[in-house]
Amino acid sequence: MKKKFKNILTLIMIICVFWYAIEHIGMGLNVINLEEIKFNLNEEGKSANQNNINLSRELVLVNKDHSLNKDYKPEELTIPNILFADGTPREEKHVAGVIIRPLEELVNAAKGEGVILLGNSGYRSYKSQENTYSDRVRSQGKKLAEAYVAKPGFSEHQTGLCIDITNQDKYFVKGTKEADWLAENCYKFGFIIRYPYGKKSITGIEYEPWHIRYVGKKAAKYIHDNGITLEEYLEK
Repeated sequence: MKKKFKNILTLIMIICVFWYAIEHIGMGLNVINLEEIKFNLNEEGKSANQNNINLSRELVLVNKDHSLNKDYKPEELTIPNILFADGTPREEKHVAGVIIRPLEELVNAAKGEGVILLGNSGYRSYKSQENTYSDRVRSQGKKLAEAYVAKPGFSEHQTGLCIDITNQDKYFVKGTKEADWLAENCYKFGFIIRYPYGKKSITGIEYEPWHIRYVGKKAAKYIHDNGITLEEYLEK
């Protein structure tokens, strides 16, 4: 009787050990699978922007050192309900869906204060940027062209998160009421002057009072209040 009881007890112990092993092996496999999934997501993210590690799509960094691949295309490209300058190509009237409302609110707020802002150039595909860059190099030379026009893949316009603004005179420079209003107020809507005066050594681009970039209200306010660039903000 004692021997039979001992055998049953031994069997129970073996079952318990076996069950324990299965549970922990299964948990280990789940961890591995989760890590594999995480790795795959990271790899997918790199394919959209190979050189960037960013907190959100609004803060994606594109400059002379960080590029987008030629197949990258922003989500929900849409034409905002704003006025555009004559001659603006249809493609360049589009922007990423995430900035539609902030951009319309910005333009309408300016209009309410008697300032008329016109869209001039929003999204540009890799191919379009390639053509723009080549045309400028042919007409002005490589050195002067690269001061204002990014190489294909290195242009923020491909993100759909920026747009060039102009006025009715197509003379948008510091000192005009339109440029000054934009510089003073765009952060309230989540935009920054992407290439500020005196920051070429950091951005790689000459001062462009017309080029605004959406980064979200929190980041825009910090950048505006501290007089820094997107590069400097991301490094803080």
